[in-house]
Amino acid sequence: MASADVRRELHCSICLDLYTDPVNLPCGHNFCHRCICHVLKVQALSGNYSCPECREKFESRPVLQRNVTLRKILAAFQAEKPTGQSSWEFFCTYCTDSPVAAVKACLLCKSLLCDEHLGIHSKSPEHVLAEPSTSLENRQCSMHQEAYKYYCFDDAVYTCESCVSVGDHQGHKVETLEYISDQTKQELRHYLDLLICKRKKVKKSNRVVQEHARVQRKRAIEEKRQVSALLNDLKKQLDSVEKQVLGDISRQETRMEFSASYLSGKLESKSKQLADKMEHVEDLCNLTDPLTVLTKVKLVDLSDLDEEEDEVRPEECTLDVTMVPHALRAALSDIIKGVTVCFDKRDAADLSLDVGTASNFVHVSDDLKTATRLDKKLERPDTQERYPACQVLSTQSFSSGRHYWEIDVGKSNHFLVGACYPSIEKRGFKSLIGKSNKSWFLLKDSNRCVMLSVQKHFQLQDNISSHRLRLYLDYEAGQLSFYQLCDPVRHLCTFTATFTEPLHAAFCVLDGSVELSGNELRE
Repeated sequence: MASADVRRELHCSICLDLYTDPVNLPCGHNFCHRCICHVLKVQALSGNYSCPECREKFESRPVLQRNVTLRKILAAFQAEKPTGQSSWEFFCTYCTDSPVAAVKACLLCKSLLCDEHLGIHSKSPEHVLAEPSTSLENRQCSMHQEAYKYYCFDDAVYTCESCVSVGDHQGHKVETLEYISDQTKQELRHYLDLLICKRKKVKKSNRVVQEHARVQRKRAIEEKRQVSALLNDLKKQLDSVEKQVLGDISRQETRMEFSASYLSGKLESKSKQLADKMEHVEDLCNLTDPLTVLTKVKLVDLSDLDEEEDEVRPEECTLDVTMVPHALRAALSDIIKGVTVCFDKRDAADLSLDVGTASNFVHVSDDLKTATRLDKKLERPDTQERYPACQVLSTQSFSSGRHYWEIDVGKSNHFLVGACYPSIEKRGFKSLIGKSNKSWFLLKDSNRCVMLSVQKHFQLQDNISSHRLRLYLDYEAGQLSFYQLCDPVRHLCTFTATFTEPLHAAFCVLDGSVELSGNELRE
């Protein structure tokens, strides 16, 4: 019984729950710090401060004092709570033989009721039933000993019917607890709906994150595979470059050895001839007969003393080492271009074909991605923008930055792909792509692969082995590069120019069809 009495004293009369951070007013009554601060904040609107428990009034906002003793008692009492007990246990007041759990509490009788005693308890209105609690007196007015039925908004406290009709809260703004509870439940249900919606969004976001992570894991595996393939290919290319450059040096070394051997043989023969003449001259010098000396000296050839004939040119047998850095630079430049495009992570440009520029012998698909060569001429309006040959431009153009687009040419054996200015002539010989200084193209037919422009017009050593091509544009650098999308990416060729106008992707389909691949490779 003493334990129950102590337990009742540990409940706040505002929230009807155990004290949390208890403080007291000058009148001596204790409240949770958060509860009394809320009450004082409401009372500040009217400027009238009072104690929710004894109604003592204060001229100004009262100073709250922390109740250290009550805190210690509360801590000690909570420490005695049995291990594993999740909440306070409430037992029926009338079951004296053995404790039976209470299901309701009567505020009038100030008793706890089990199921059995609840069935025989009075059902009259004054017997107000509530949830079981050990602080039943905190659920009723201390002045009138009546159960709380109203909430006073002016004082932010619970009140009984007598307080509202004849007591301190007469004329205040009040509302029944049932109404406030219903309103609160509606707000809580609305808040619950918001929480449900938010949780659905969070779960959806989580699924998106997990799917993104799955795609990224798949992408990481593919990246590792591509890097391994690329590095293996780089090793092969570097081995090839090493073999080529070392071979060039070896060939020069062979030529140098031959030249040096030839020159050395000539010099040795000359040396022997000079030695023989030296011996002959010495013999003449040793003669005592003047007539013999004068007669035989006329037979001596003194032309061997000409210095120009004895001059040696060692550069004839010198290695040309200047070719080494040039050869390495050219070979490594092609390798680096391939690596740059392979690891360029920008999305492919989403291009579409411009039907207004399409020749009447070129059909453009509904999705504006495929150009097909026709044998029969289409009936389209004859405009200045339309090409007479089997050509078509992209709707989009590029006047700055770096971009790439990809083309599937697997259904065509004879085509031209590249880029051109929109100001390219639409009539005559110069309207053909690759025939003016306003277009740069790669030609592919069944037997050859050719670079076409005014600056460059020659056949490539490597033919196209993949049906997927990538065109890479670096506008500021003035470079348009072509790559075949095999494994790994292979660099075919690069045009270099100073671009002065926007560039459109351009196509000439001489048989079959070509298709813009979109962004398929990004996965």
